[in-house]
Amino acid sequence: MTSLGLISDVHATAAPLDEALTIFRREAVDQIYCLGDIAGYNDELESTIKLLQASDCKCIVGNHDLSYIEKMIALKDDDSDMDISSSYLQQLPAVIDTVIEGKSIYMVHAEPPEACHGGIKLRDKTGEIIDERVEMWAENLADFDHDILLVGHTHQVYIEKLGETLVINPGSTVFNHCCMILHLPEMRVDTYPLSGKPVVRTWNWGEHVIYANRCKTDSR
Repeated sequence: MTSLGLISDVHATAAPLDEALTIFRREAVDQIYCLGDIAGYNDELESTIKLLQASDCKCIVGNHDLSYIEKMIALKDDDSDMDISSSYLQQLPAVIDTVIEGKSIYMVHAEPPEACHGGIKLRDKTGEIIDERVEMWAENLADFDHDILLVGHTHQVYIEKLGETLVINPGSTVFNHCCMILHLPEMRVDTYPLSGKPVVRTWNWGEHVIYANRCKTDSR
């Protein structure tokens, strides 16, 4: 059996990330994956990256990471090396495509094949699953030849079977207050709250509203 620690959208905020990593150490996960957006919204990027590196976390790039890199490039006025954070973010892949315990797993920040924008949005503003969205994405993923799809970006927390693929979004450590552990090969998922707060199933930054509905932690 192999267990994977899953985090996403840590957004340069060290404390909830550190708590998630502590949970992963306690539960003795075999590998940790971050599904992008290491940068953005807060100013603790360097310390956040150091935590990820110390935990040997495998990361993919998100839209905020790309924006940070572009900003740093625009600010450069000489041939000096990029700052440490930019150098780290620049080497991150857009996707991870792997097989673990006989299960094919595809990781991308928003949606396959390599999108960092858009994203698989399955919940409404109150955190309830929208059946029509589930049906739409099940159809969109009908030819997606992987057992598991891991995504972030939308700040929504879910574990849903879409067609033949189990789609998992662990949410944001800072905004959704959670992380997950995926157990393979049985594909069981455990959800852990962070920061002493209930898990937020949907966090809507655009409207500056938090809908604090507790996440269902049952595996599907």
